[in-house]
Amino acid sequence: MTESKRERGIEKFKEVYCNALPEPPKEGEDRFFDFMLGSLFGDLWDNETLSIRDRRLLLLGAIAAQGEDMTFTIQAQSAFTRGELDEAQLEEAVLFLTQYIGYPRASKMRMALMGLMAKIKKQEGE
Repeated sequence: MTESKRERGIEKFKEVYCNALPEPPKEGEDRFFDFMLGSLFGDLWDNETLSIRDRRLLLLGAIAAQGEDMTFTIQAQSAFTRGELDEAQLEEAVLFLTQYIGYPRASKMRMALMGLMAKIKKQEGE
C-alpha cells in the first residue's frame, strides 16, 4: 500500500525537526495541519530537487527577514542537530543576513542563536 502525502509529510516533518516538535494531530482533527503535512512536508520538503539543508538555508533567511527569532531558533537547532550547519556556519549566516535584512533584525537572530548555542553547550557539558 502506498503512503499518502500526509503520511509522507509526517515522516518528513519528524526528519526535518529531529522528532523535537510535538506529534501532529491525527488526520481530520486539524485541517490546518492536514494541509500543511500534505502540501508543505509531503510535497515540498519531500521533493529531492533541493536538499533539506538547502531548504533550511532559504527558510532561515525568510524567517530572519520577518524578524521571527523563535522560529529561527527552531530551524537553527534542527540544522545544528542534523549536522547541516555548525555553529560557525550559523553565525556566518546571521552576519551575512545583516546586509539584507538590516542590523536590528539580524541582532535578534544573533541573540537567539547565542542563547541556543549556550543551551546546547550546557546540555553537552552535563
